[in-house]
Amino acid sequence: MARIRFLHVADLHLDSPFKGISSIPENRWKDIRESTFQAFQNMINYAVESKPDFVLIVGDIYDGENRSLRAQHLFQKGMEALHEENIPVLICHGNHDHLSGNWVRFQLPENVHVFGEKVETKTLIISEEKVNITGFSYKERHILEPMYSHYPIAEHNEIHIGMLHGSLEGNNDHDVYAPFRKNDLLAKGYQYWALGHIHKRQIIHSDPPIVYPGNTQSRHRNERGVKGFYEVSLVNNQAELQFVPSAAFIYDELSIECAGMIHANELITHLEKELISYSQKVGKAIIELTINGITEETIELLQSTNKDEWLFLIQESLEQANNFLIIKELHIEFPIEQSAETTMLLSALNEWDTSGWKHALKELYQHPKGSRYLKPIDQDFIEEVLTEADLIVSKALARGSNN
Repeated sequence: MARIRFLHVADLHLDSPFKGISSIPENRWKDIRESTFQAFQNMINYAVESKPDFVLIVGDIYDGENRSLRAQHLFQKGMEALHEENIPVLICHGNHDHLSGNWVRFQLPENVHVFGEKVETKTLIISEEKVNITGFSYKERHILEPMYSHYPIAEHNEIHIGMLHGSLEGNNDHDVYAPFRKNDLLAKGYQYWALGHIHKRQIIHSDPPIVYPGNTQSRHRNERGVKGFYEVSLVNNQAELQFVPSAAFIYDELSIECAGMIHANELITHLEKELISYSQKVGKAIIELTINGITEETIELLQSTNKDEWLFLIQESLEQANNFLIIKELHIEFPIEQSAETTMLLSALNEWDTSGWKHALKELYQHPKGSRYLKPIDQDFIEEVLTEADLIVSKALARGSNN
């Protein structure tokens, strides 16, 4: 069998609105707004340079069913760039960019094949090998049917790849659409399953691979870490996977130990040095910074003014150093032992997804008079409540330690 090499990409979410970034400096807003486009362009540049046999894009190219004009234009230009290099692209649309939306149509070049609403198989001839690629696009946003059941069983001595934008049964991180079980996919006999929908990189099964590459660009604090896509090589029924970063910046958490700091300039210099060193390692990032390991001298220094002033001063020093390292939130861990009950409470709150919050606040939101004044339970709401909960608990513990 010849070596077949392709890119597995999913969940571009072009032109996605970014959530929970109201504290970001204004001069960085444009970079953030452009980041999904930059991640897409990074993927295109990699493909043009590395020249894979084909590219798979497994759903949610666009963030919304009404696909912005600009997002479509930039995507079309990317497809043209791959067309010039004779690189085929196979696309299935997902729940965000389903086929029932309204948008101005762009004609994609002939190297692009878009799967329709019914499961179908597209065959490519690569190095005299027949490569069968099966997939479908969402007709509408909510596809609850287990679509894998319509995928054909693999033919012997032919390469079969499945493209599926859907959810592993029992995984409630995202809305459950086109559900499947691992054994259902293995039973098809395919050499590779290219999944989409879940924004966390996951290898569900390794031989044969059943893979979520995650999204190409983080968009909020719950999408932390390096984002990108996979380069996959198939040879002799074995797969080799290489993860390729694509994000314009990442979301992350960072803790810096600040023991023995007595003066403000000493603390700022120490933090700036550590932050710049971190930035040189990971590149551009939006982080939640935690100051920990502090001693009694540092407690007095940090409590001499409010946390927002420290955050502003640290961010200003980074901007002067011309680093794209944005501190979204600052946490200060004072050496106070939390009770087991408090730790469990905060941990439980952080593990809730949207459905968990809705269930917990059901009675409040069903109140006939008060509910109209409440904010919708979305990611911004959850982040705001978590921040306030952390602040309230920290203040209560601090008051208790001073008594």
